[in-house]
Amino acid sequence: MAATKIDKDLFNRMRSLGVRKSRAKEVAGAVRNSSKAAPKAARRAMADLSGAVVEIQDRLNHGPQKRKAAAKKAARTRKQKAKARSQSAKKAARTRAKA
Repeated sequence: MAATKIDKDLFNRMRSLGVRKSRAKEVAGAVRNSSKAAPKAARRAMADLSGAVVEIQDRLNHGPQKRKAAAKKAARTRKQKAKARSQSAKKAARTRAKA
């Protein structure tokens, strides 16, 4: 059985970026051999890496903290609106009771 050749430059570059050896070997081999599986393996690796990039950017921009603060503000606003509706309903009931 012949060993599949891999693109050594791509493999080394991916390894230096911190990609696992098995994933780097899979992608480099698929790109080098250029079979029908090549685009699939490359797209899968690209999607994984871009997902990691998005996650890192979100963390750097304090995304989770911003969402948490926004959720707390929304809950506070809903509570205030509910209280205002309740007060208005009570006032209306008192007015109807007088008449």
